[in-house]
Amino acid sequence: MKIFRRLALMAVASSVLVAAGCAREEKKADERIVLGFSQIGAESEWRTANTESIKAAAATSNIDLRFADAQQKQENQIKALRSFIAQKVDVIAFSPVVATGWDTVLMEARDAGIPVILTDRAVTSDPSLYAGFLGSDFVEEGRKAGRWVSEKFASATQDVNIVELQGTVGSAPANDRKKGFEEIIAANPLLKIIRSQTGDFTRTKGKEAMEAILKSESRKIHVLYAHNDDMAIGAIQAIEEAGLEPGKDILIVSIDAVKGAFEAMIAGKLNATIECNPLLGPQLMTSVTEVVSGRPIAKRIVVKETMFTMETAKQHIQTRKY
Repeated sequence: MKIFRRLALMAVASSVLVAAGCAREEKKADERIVLGFSQIGAESEWRTANTESIKAAAATSNIDLRFADAQQKQENQIKALRSFIAQKVDVIAFSPVVATGWDTVLMEARDAGIPVILTDRAVTSDPSLYAGFLGSDFVEEGRKAGRWVSEKFASATQDVNIVELQGTVGSAPANDRKKGFEEIIAANPLLKIIRSQTGDFTRTKGKEAMEAILKSESRKIHVLYAHNDDMAIGAIQAIEEAGLEPGKDILIVSIDAVKGAFEAMIAGKLNATIECNPLLGPQLMTSVTEVVSGRPIAKRIVVKETMFTMETAKQHIQTRKY
């Protein structure tokens, strides 16, 4: 009798749990999805466009967006993610400042049953701790820049001195754009990176870094490779102030393809820019809706991108949305 009673109680408990689950699903169907999003900051034109895309897409998708600006500090992002967990949001998405140091907070989100989607930048954590990663292929962006330099100096007979302005130290785009670029130029021993310095993805620091390099470097600089357009634009100012012509005395290739880069190309000061599309909002909201519905999303969603040069800038600038 005790066995039958225990089985009966277990059956009742199971039915209650199932009913609760169904009720939760029905309630979810009528409610707005709550998305907690932690943005890196507003360090560049690209980031501003990325933020605007996410906010606009959330509004048109009827998603309740809880937005937090980390001001380029990882500790602020971790606090924001923990705040989202405490608020019991439906989904967390974030663009990580750096690639490492996320294991603990991601495990906290998993334990709370909240799926996490990475946007723009990757992390080194176990992929099982997040639902998917939506963003560009940074390594390929670096390769494209490397191919452009390789083609420009294919007939070189002497060393080609390259200066590199890196993004935020430890960030996925900085690591990967460097890796891809070096992978390609390694095929030509004459292509040499003589100085590599961080500009933290900002125009101000890009200018400061280039000023310091120009003052201390006695060798002729043939190429500047900047990990983003904002640093390149800052470096252009430093090059001009040093009495040199950017785009001629020093060839410049950068990454992002923001409108400011097109203006610099049309002015003859920037030679090429590799596209990194910031308009991830619609794809992110689609992914958010999918995971809330219990459907899996691709672990890696790559954005299609191209590149632009000084010669093609005029015909494309009117189509740029950022």
